[in-house]
Amino acid sequence: MKKSTIKDVAREANVSIATVSRILNNTGKGYSDKTKQHVMQTIEQMGYFPNAIARSLINNESGTIGVLFPAVSGMVSAEMLHGIEAAAQVYGKSVFVCNTLSDPDKTKHYLQLLYEKQVEGVIFASERLTKNFQKNVKQMSVPFVTLSGISDLENIPEIKVDDLKATYDATNYLIKHGHTKLAMVSGPPHDSIAGTPRMEGFKQALTDANLPCKSSQISWSNAFYFEDGKHAFRSIMKNHPEITAIVAASDEMAAGVISEANAQGIRVPEDVSVIGYDNTKLAAMTVPSLTTVSQEFDVMGYRAGELLCQCIIGEKTDSIIMKHKIIERESVKKTKARGVV
Repeated sequence: MKKSTIKDVAREANVSIATVSRILNNTGKGYSDKTKQHVMQTIEQMGYFPNAIARSLINNESGTIGVLFPAVSGMVSAEMLHGIEAAAQVYGKSVFVCNTLSDPDKTKHYLQLLYEKQVEGVIFASERLTKNFQKNVKQMSVPFVTLSGISDLENIPEIKVDDLKATYDATNYLIKHGHTKLAMVSGPPHDSIAGTPRMEGFKQALTDANLPCKSSQISWSNAFYFEDGKHAFRSIMKNHPEITAIVAASDEMAAGVISEANAQGIRVPEDVSVIGYDNTKLAAMTVPSLTTVSQEFDVMGYRAGELLCQCIIGEKTDSIIMKHKIIERESVKKTKARGVV
């Protein structure tokens, strides 16, 4: 069956193509309410769907926003995307998602693609928006927002949790419940988003509590996944078998710690307590269930989508530091309470 065009609609409704176009774009000029009703009925009867690309050329609005993730398949990105799409829907936008794999060349390729798709704005998630991408950002000339990331470029709003403070609070939570021999499993120290600040939060909490703070108490890996947690835990137990509590830089790493502890006959939390970071759905699935730091990724995603859409329509916006909180479950043994958390 041949697809109807705007020309077909105009001929069937006995009006000009310009009139149909004005009605579709809701200009409110050059036609009566009766004509509008007649044209809309004709459109419905003919099953005509406006060409979104053609409309974007007319309105200079594509109705789309771009989102760049380093890994789309992860639990964190899935929850963020859920929030972003919810906000985009409120503002009548659709979402174009790109998986960069943290590859600068791939990121530049996607930014060029988003430019060609004429997206109205971009959310740069879980990565550092470096000056390496400055040329692309300038070329696109649309609003950018970083989500759970950092921008080296000026005038880019950021939405994130204070990772240093959140890890400080997680470490302090263990200390307040009687743990004085602590270790941390982390991602890479050169990761300025989730590596460096979380390590610094851990070390600062130990220092403030006058507890030992040796470099060997932190075992880091190249990523924040399940296998990384298992590997890091083996290293910790080899160097510090005396530890009674572990701070993990992600829930997946914490799940790896619990799994490896079980394999070694070490009980959680009776022998070693574990606190995670992220409060993904995985945290409630581990055995025992995981006490963790909540970032509320769906809420962060929604706020990022909302902020970007506000930028698109010209509203004044500022960066947002999201609140974090500790979700108590079963993976921490409270050996000796030292005050209210």
